[in-house]
Amino acid sequence: MKLLAEKTALITGASRGIGAAIALKFAEQGANIAFTYHSSKEKAEALQNTLAQHGIQAQAYQSDASSFEATEKLTQTVLEEFGNIDILVNNAGITRDNLMLRMKEEDWDMVIQNNLKSVFNLTKQLLRPMMKQRQGSIINMSSIVGISGQAGQANYAASKAGIIGFSKSIAREMGSRNIRCNVIAPGFIATDMTDKLDEKTKETYLNQIPLKRLGEGEDVANTALFLASDLSAYVTGQVVSVCGGLQ
Repeated sequence: MKLLAEKTALITGASRGIGAAIALKFAEQGANIAFTYHSSKEKAEALQNTLAQHGIQAQAYQSDASSFEATEKLTQTVLEEFGNIDILVNNAGITRDNLMLRMKEEDWDMVIQNNLKSVFNLTKQLLRPMMKQRQGSIINMSSIVGISGQAGQANYAASKAGIIGFSKSIAREMGSRNIRCNVIAPGFIATDMTDKLDEKTKETYLNQIPLKRLGEGEDVANTALFLASDLSAYVTGQVVSVCGGLQ
């Protein structure tokens, strides 16, 4: 029996990177997958086709997670086409790095809007449907930076720290309704974002990681699978760092 058989997952920002790895892992375990993308249409269509090869229902939706109106339309459409949403993975996010002395107001606002408000938007839309189902698992993607902070990323760190406080609050509010809410805090994961780093920067990070390697998308996806499945039926309000021991 597959761990997510007959479940439906909605994953934001899943056309590539960590989101795509989670979508693939969930599909392998029998979940139907609805996922969003912002602009990478070709990658989204390719992923949709790959997911469907697992014999599950898969559909890509172009949607802006930072827009309350767009997420309302999205969730209504997914519920109509899939029937239910059992798992929500809030993965969409951006960076606009700079030292605080140089950071522009629009860079602060954009990161908070895309990273933190998006989590509010999707969670708000799906709480009532999950309450009617009497079950649900919400997985919010934070970052090790949201725990430890990082120079040049005050906006990103604030958004990711906010996700942790938000998630712990939702876990307390919704626990009696059998709706769980947990957080994954990835460390340095090999993605398009880290590929842009110069070799010296990568070496500096590797020296700080006890396991001496960057994480892979599958490392995060395996943790998401645990939190999405009944294996974690008694786990809520927790932050799981997937960071190779980085502090």
